[in-house]
Formats: sequence, structure tokens, C-alpha cells
Amino acid sequence: MTIKLYDQDSHQQTFSAQVLSCTPREDGRWDVLLDQTAFFPEGGGQQADRGHLSADPAAPVQVLDVQEGSEGIVHICAASLPQGAQVQGDLDWPLRFGRMQCHSGEHVISGLAHRLFGCNNVGFHMGEDAVILDFDKELSPEDLQTLESAANQVIWENRPVTARYPAPAELEALDYRSKLALTENVRIVTIEGCDVCACCAPHVAFTGEIGLVKLIDAMRHRGGMRLWMVAGALALADYRGKQANISAISAALSVKQGDTAQGVSRLKQELQDTGFALKEARQALMLEKCRTLPETPGDLCLFEADLDSQSMRTLVNAGAQRCGGLCAVFSGADGSGYRYVIGSKSMDLRPKAKALHQALGGKGGGQAAMIQGSVPASRAEIAAYFS
Repeated sequence: MTIKLYDQDSHQQTFSAQVLSCTPREDGRWDVLLDQTAFFPEGGGQQADRGHLSADPAAPVQVLDVQEGSEGIVHICAASLPQGAQVQGDLDWPLRFGRMQCHSGEHVISGLAHRLFGCNNVGFHMGEDAVILDFDKELSPEDLQTLESAANQVIWENRPVTARYPAPAELEALDYRSKLALTENVRIVTIEGCDVCACCAPHVAFTGEIGLVKLIDAMRHRGGMRLWMVAGALALADYRGKQANISAISAALSVKQGDTAQGVSRLKQELQDTGFALKEARQALMLEKCRTLPETPGDLCLFEADLDSQSMRTLVNAGAQRCGGLCAVFSGADGSGYRYVIGSKSMDLRPKAKALHQALGGKGGGQAAMIQGSVPASRAEIAAYFS
């Protein structure tokens, strides 16, 4: 079995090892088994490490994934390595350390949620943008603020974080968090005065290395709560992204960054007022169009740009009063098609819909006095059909 160097020192970034086997995979990659490794395999809610293995410093081989198998820890590599060779392993340390910050931050949040509010962590996922935590109890906004503040206090106090394998007798008497019923080879991660939890993943050595935890979202979920959390380098990236957004909004609204919410609220009200004014103007214009429609014993076919459905029906109803046949209103443009509403006071339009679609394509339907739908035909083709 592979010696787990990350169990002995979570901060080891490079190591030497011997290649025990190198086996080709069907997908063109290679399964490499080493006698020891600092690469953490996927497990405990944390993704696998990435990095390189090098038998020749000039030709490092990329480690794409790491999984724990029956014979040891399997490094899934982009190329082969000679069996029996001595290799140097180099972790993608920023990636690993960022995940350690997030995972240890999750333990702080979950441990305090349990101590302060009696919550049990029933779900955990470390994503690329955030850590998702599921708890079995609902928490108020005030509870979440208390939890976040307490978690950051634990971080600022720089408390020790330890990992060990207690003897079976000690484990049986130990009060620790675990989602599974474990009995042997149980690794216990302890954050002094905060959390005791079964976990196989590497963690920071002191809570100060986490830097910061921030709860960025929360929702009710299956009778409890789902939280989104960022920590450490991920929290910094999240802050930078939001800072860039708030700076852009501030500049666009010509307000101070602290006043952007008020600025957006003011803009929203202005747009609403403009929308009402535009609606009134359109209604006035539509009444004028209706008033000036010509009278004819035959059909009326009208084309209008960018009318909503209500305005089209209003115009059709007015046109149906002024013609002896039907009134058809089309709104749209060549190339993107036309929506239509057709009305009549003297004929059943349902057969007309079928004939219209056979001639011009499209779809729609309605009642005897009014039909509506859409056609892909051009304005010239529509006008020719009604001429």
C-alpha cells in the first residue's frame, strides 16, 4: 500500500518516490502506483490534487487525477513513467493550499454550527467557486451572522489544527462529528475548542492559515439550510470579482461605491416611470391609429413595427368595425418573421387560419371572431396573399 505522506505533513509540496507500476488506460492516460505520495486522492468531499511526477527533470509528467484503489493510491498521468524509476513529485501547491483553506474553514463553520445551534452537517461539496454546506436545521439571518463572526474569531485566534488516528478504545469514547458509522482507521481532525470531526483530507496546521471565511448565500433546503461559503484565496477571488462589479456599477451610475444600491433603486424607478410614460404614449398613438383607419367593404391588412399583443388586438378590433371582411395586423420584420392577429365581425376565421398557414407557413389558432399566431413569410408575400 502507498505511504500517505500528506497524513504526516499536509504542507509537504515535493517528495521522492519509486514507481511500483505504470499501466495504460483505455482513454490514453496511465495509472501510476508509487511507494509513497504527497498527492491527496479524491475523498471526504475534497477533490484530488494535481501536479507533476518527474523521472527526468526536463520531462515532467502531468498528474491529472488521483484516486485511491485496492492496491494503493493511483496517480492518473498524461504519460508513462518507467517502472522502478525514482521520481520527484511536485504538487500544484496554490490549488492544494486553497482547498485546505476551504476544507478547514468548512470544519470551523460546521463545528460552530453544531456547538452554537445544534446543527448537523448532512451534506458537503467543495466546488471551484464555493463550498456548499447542508445543515439539518434552519438558521435565521441573525444566526448566520453570529456563526460567521464566531468562525472568523476562531481563525484570528490562530488555533491549532491536528489530525491523528486514535486507538479503537479511545475512538469509542470520543465525541466527534461523522456522517458515517466508522470503526477502524478513523482519522480525527481537531480544531481546538471548535470541532472534532472524522476526515481523511489534509488540513491547515493553524486556523490563521484559513485567512477568512465568508458566507455568500443561504437558502432553506429540505427542512434545514444550504449555505455557500468561501475561504482563504477563494474568498479573495470572490471579493475581487465583486469589487470589479461594484466599481463598474458605481462608474455607470456616477455614484459612490457605497451608494450603488440607492443608485440602482433610483434607476429602476426612473425606468419604471419611463415605461409608464411610454405605455401611455403608445396607447394614445394606438387610439389615433384606430381613429384614422379607412373604411372599406373588403379586407384591411396592416403592418406595424414592434406592437405588443394587446395593441395588436386593439387595432384589429377597431379595424374590424371599419371593414366588411377581416382586419389583419402583422408586427415583425423580414428575416425574423411576423406575429399576427386577425379579427372579423362577419365571418368565422378558424378555416382562414388553416388556409393562411398552408399558404404562408407558420402556426396559430383562436376563436371564430379572432385568430392569432406567427408566419415566417416576408411582408411582400403577406401583402400579396391579402391583395
